Amino acid sequence: MTLAPQRPRRRARTAEPTPYDFRRPIQLSREHQRTLQLGFDGFARQATTVFTSSLRTVCSVTLVGIDQRTYAEYVDSLGPSTYLTLFSADPMPGTGVLEIPLFATMSCIDHMLGGPGSDEQPDRPLTEIEDGVIRGLVERLLSEMRYSLDGIVVLEPTITGNEYSPQFAQAASAADVMVVVSLELRIGERAHKMSICLPFSGLLPHLANASGSGAVSDRERAQRAESSQLLHEQFNRVPVAVSVRFRPITLDPEFLAALQPGSVVRLSHPASAPLDVTVAGTTFAHATPGARGQRLAALIVTTPEENS
Repeated sequence: MTLAPQRPRRRARTAEPTPYDFRRPIQLSREHQRTLQLGFDGFARQATTVFTSSLRTVCSVTLVGIDQRTYAEYVDSLGPSTYLTLFSADPMPGTGVLEIPLFATMSCIDHMLGGPGSDEQPDRPLTEIEDGVIRGLVERLLSEMRYSLDGIVVLEPTITGNEYSPQFAQAASAADVMVVVSLELRIGERAHKMSICLPFSGLLPHLANASGSGAVSDRERAQRAESSQLLHEQFNRVPVAVSVRFRPITLDPEFLAALQPGSVVRLSHPASAPLDVTVAGTTFAHATPGARGQRLAALIVTTPEENS
């Protein structure tokens, strides 16, 4: 009895396919996401210390995810009323956003003014005193973000304004692509969403530089070094057309049109001057004519300027 060969089993699908948006050809690569994750993991740890010391209660901040969205999508993901801090992110162009829900903001102010941080908080804009209290906390958070992202870009965040309605926060146009960092802020036993929004176009060049320099594995670094060495070796073997010529002269079209066999063209090249060695019209050396065996040759010599 002959047994039919069994068909190889298909591997179980481990993840759902991710749709590709052709409107966004530039995407955050895994390498860039890993670089940002390292930076904002450090920011989350430092922000935990900032909240705990400022509110004098147990707090924690954890990184949830890093996504690429349009500014319109980011605004739609926020609640109708929140506390947005707009800041400039020099040397990156554009405006960044630090978003803390209004309920969490009021709870922070309550704790910082000696209150219990109860589950009932007012849903209204901040007073001048409340804004001054929370502003100190936000400035500390931005300072920690500058420290955490120092390996990517040396930011100088400066607060430029506040807004309570996401629809009125004109940080970017609706179609601009942004990097959205989602965080979870836990004050005591209550969890709140928190987010940071940065312009993707301004962040991308710094991500490319940071990823190319240090945020790579040893294997990737070795592969890049080998590729660089091979490129250097092959570059030195590329043939280049070299010309040895007299100094050029300028003639008018009438003289050129009158040329015929037997005409003499007077050269402006002195008899004692060396010839020019050129590549693609650029002179890089000088030589005197000669011969080597039965073949013509040119001997590279120094110029009077090099001797002086």
